[in-house]
Order: sequence, then C-alpha cells, then structure tokens
Amino acid sequence: MMETTRSFRRLLLLLLAALAAAPAAAAPGDALAVIEQFLQAQTAGLPGKVRIDVSMPASGALPPCESLQAFLPRGAAPSGRVSVGLRCAGDKPWTRFVQARVAIEGRYFVAARAIEAGQALGAGDLAERTGDLSALPRSVMTDAAELRGVVAVNRIAAGAPVRRELVRGVVVIQQGQTVQVVAVGPGFTVSTEARAITRAEIGATVQAKTRDGRLVSGVAGEGGQIRLSQ
Repeated sequence: MMETTRSFRRLLLLLLAALAAAPAAAAPGDALAVIEQFLQAQTAGLPGKVRIDVSMPASGALPPCESLQAFLPRGAAPSGRVSVGLRCAGDKPWTRFVQARVAIEGRYFVAARAIEAGQALGAGDLAERTGDLSALPRSVMTDAAELRGVVAVNRIAAGAPVRRELVRGVVVIQQGQTVQVVAVGPGFTVSTEARAITRAEIGATVQAKTRDGRLVSGVAGEGGQIRLSQ
C-alpha cells in the first residue's frame, strides 16, 4: 500500500513538472496586443488619426507559442480591411491569419466646383474634407502645399476627391532659359543670372549654371526664379 502511494506521488510530481515545462497557449489577449502594436508601427508615418479594430478568431486560444510575430502578406497595405499574419517559430512552427480593420481619419481635398482640363487650380476651386482615408484612393491629396500652382489634367467633377494623377505642376522654367538665381539670408538678398539646365515645375528642384560656370541647385518659384537651397 505504501509503495503504491509513493508511486502515485512520483507520477503526480512528474505530471506537474511536465505541465510546468509545457509552453502555454498563445492567449487571445497576447495575440491582440502583438497585432495592434504591429499595425501601429506600420501606420506611424501616415497622415491622420489611426483607429485599429482586430477581429480575433472565435474558435478559442491559438496553438502554444513563446514568441509571436505579426506580418502583412506581400503587397498588402496597412489600411482598410487587411489580413494580418501571426507567425510562431520553434519546434512546432505555425502561421495563422487574423482579420483587422485600419481606419485613418484625416483631411483631404475635393473639388469645390467642376474643374475643367487645363484649368489652373486656385483657392476657390478646392474644399477641405475630413474622413476615413483608407476608404479613398491612395493617391488622394492631403497636403495643401502640393496643390499650389497645379493644373487639372482631366475634368474633375464637383465634390470629387483630388488625386495626384488628375493634376500636374505648372512649368515655370524651361531648359536653357535665362533665370534669376536668388539667395536670401539674414539681412541680405543676392541675385545673379544663370541658365537653367532642365525644365521645372513650381516647387521642383532645378539646376542652373551661372555665367562664371558654377553649378547651382534651388527650388523653382512662381515667377520663374530659382531660390537657392539653404
């Protein structure tokens, strides 16, 4: 009887030791935190406020794993509805996919009225809107500075989002054109003539050669001047 009791105790101790050594199943809460942190890192540079909603599988805990790694399938963007992969390396590797929704609340611009092809856009042609950028085309314009001095390539209907492929910059400097190169500093402004090496749109970087042969680089302005880079 005593031997049976000792054998039972030894068996119980072995079972407890095995349970302690076994890796715990990946809890849904742990996986949720891994996915949220991953998507927050992926969307850190995007304009607007990011909201992440992860739909964890209703089937229960994931297989055992000591270290989970999240990833996106090749070609996938971290916006809108997306499948996020969970990968576990080790002796028994596994991969699962979890559905998530990434909303990016931010501002964008629409046509305040119908804009015809070839028309230069002015302040009255644009209206600012706020919404989920992930539900709009990726090329929708969100920076007012990018819309200065642009011309419509195609007709833009009133209320339609302004996309990059619908506009182009106004060419203010032609290749070989004589231009004024301007340098501005604390308390002084210096200008000289130069010949543009390439054509340039407003706000684009352009190079020019001065009369004494020096190569300078600056930003094309509305009046066809080149403002030297500081």
